Amino acid sequence: MNYEDTIKDIEKTLGIVPGFMKALPKNVLVQEWPLFKTYNFEKTEIPAKYRELMGLAVAANIKCPYCIIFHKGAAEMNGATKEELAETAFLASYTARWSTLIHAQNYDLETFKKEFEQIGKHLQKMMKK
Repeated sequence: MNYEDTIKDIEKTLGIVPGFMKALPKNVLVQEWPLFKTYNFEKTEIPAKYRELMGLAVAANIKCPYCIIFHKGAAEMNGATKEELAETAFLASYTARWSTLIHAQNYDLETFKKEFEQIGKHLQKMMKK
């Protein structure tokens, strides 16, 4: 796809060509748009609502107001409930918090992997009961 066709496709898909997209180098936009379109507006292995909730969790952790607006709105458009948005916010903070706690200890990664494997085996065994 060339630049002009890319611009037309963006406008057809979004209704406008956002300024942040126009600001990209032409060759970059031609390469980026197909991925953006696929993973934001088309069916993929992960349902749209869950992709957007994941995006919101990442956006919250990197503290990007642009991404938060986009992914929260897109999650809502794809059926995310207030409860799911609230749980996503909690999980985003929860993962980051435990990462901080473990990193602050400078906990040995190999030990962590071994312990996680033991926990996994135990949980699988418990799930079979």
